[in-house]
Amino acid sequence: MLYGYDVILIEQLNLMEGQDMALLIDTGFGAGNLRGFVEKLTNKPIIVANTHFHPDHAAGNGEFERAYMSEGARWDAPSVYNSGAVPFDITKLPHADYEKIYVGEGDRIELGGRTIEVLDVLPAHCNSSLFFFDRAHRMFFCGDELEAAQVNLFDNSKNPGAPYDGEERLQNFKKNCERIQSLSPEFDFLLPNHNGAPIAKSYIEDYIGLVDAIFAGKAVVEEKLNHPYIEMDEQAAKLCRVRWKWASIFIYRDVIRSLYGKAR
Repeated sequence: MLYGYDVILIEQLNLMEGQDMALLIDTGFGAGNLRGFVEKLTNKPIIVANTHFHPDHAAGNGEFERAYMSEGARWDAPSVYNSGAVPFDITKLPHADYEKIYVGEGDRIELGGRTIEVLDVLPAHCNSSLFFFDRAHRMFFCGDELEAAQVNLFDNSKNPGAPYDGEERLQNFKKNCERIQSLSPEFDFLLPNHNGAPIAKSYIEDYIGLVDAIFAGKAVVEEKLNHPYIEMDEQAAKLCRVRWKWASIFIYRDVIRSLYGKAR
């Protein structure tokens, strides 16, 4: 497996080869010539898939003819096309009208002697996440739904009509983590897109514990975000950081105020 780093964010993209095809997971912001770079790494035809439809993961899709993604991308599309977060005119990419192929639970991406399983994800970090599981090579790709430093659980769709319920997001986040945990005997590498990879599987337990600690009134709530990128977000004034052991999330203060210590 080869790792490439987007020049705009420390954004980890993943390239996997089979006997017949190569799979590129995520395409970054659309800066430079990602396709040209990837074609120097593999001579196989390239399949593109998105862990989720956010600008730092999907804005470069237009370098390719088609991309696999979750149907939830319809909710999160404004984050790529209408938010102003992409500093490049992605409408000028070679295949700006690329084909969107929606995939989900039970689908498989066949690379030739290598199968990548697609798993659905309940809306937590966003509305459009998918997990990709390379069972034979014991690799689990979790996108931004679980990472080492923090996970964003506020609404970042840039879509006023997108569904968002804070308690539901927390419960979904816990269920997603529990599903990853249930599969953990079958993978060695837990591979997020930010803050380094692979990460220790022990983070799964800490994130499950974080949600429980919020409802038990034991999690540490910090008003100071201590994250330059999140502090620049237009919603920063509404957010807090919540910690438990090695895990932390960014979420709305009013959500935490309404749920903290309210174990059911």
